[in-house]
Amino acid sequence: MNRESNTYTFIFAIGMVVIVAFLLAFAATSLKPKQSENVRKEKMQNILKSIGIDVEREAAEGKYKDYIKEELSLVADGSVDESSDAFDVDLNKELKLPVDEQHFPLYVADVEGEKYYIVPLRGAGLWNAIWGYVSLKDDLNTIVGVTFDHAGETPGLGAEITQPWFQAQFEGKKIFDESDELVGVRVSKSSGAKGENEVDAISGATITGNGVTAMIKERLSHYLPYFKKQKTQLALN
Repeated sequence: MNRESNTYTFIFAIGMVVIVAFLLAFAATSLKPKQSENVRKEKMQNILKSIGIDVEREAAEGKYKDYIKEELSLVADGSVDESSDAFDVDLNKELKLPVDEQHFPLYVADVEGEKYYIVPLRGAGLWNAIWGYVSLKDDLNTIVGVTFDHAGETPGLGAEITQPWFQAQFEGKKIFDESDELVGVRVSKSSGAKGENEVDAISGATITGNGVTAMIKERLSHYLPYFKKQKTQLALN
């Protein structure tokens, strides 16, 4: 075949496209197990970070087993669905289901004899999804720590929810008010000292801050039946 002909050029281009597509597909398939493993370890890393345990990703699994004593998959009435694996629950998919069909993962940790409850979060920021974890002391009211992440918030503005200075504000805050009503923690633009249920907002990131506020309260609201059972049990003991 004449290598200078249009037919040769066309066939050569098609061949290259097929070869490149095959190589890309092969690479994606080959790397998928490693990518999935990295995502799993990063999830453990973030769960641990919410209770103040900072570890490298490769060390996360070992530390996770040291501190996380229970993985519970709750349903709407606060009971545990033993047939569901809490760690594998995908909140992105769960949020698309009716509430009474959703599962609500909960992780129970033991840190030097202190019992902590870790709740996964997912909501909406300005441009895309935001998510994270909030950990509570065994009073199921006081926050131990939080972690937040995002899919596409603005650098220097909404993306600041990932920064230590913002997340540190949540430590010691309460999710219930003085009337024992769930209020979560409000990201507030008001000046002056902040109360037990609010933290300082990020300048120029009102919508992202409102998303964090709504996300915390909405997700925690589904755990109230379980929290009530635990508080009753604690009172009896």
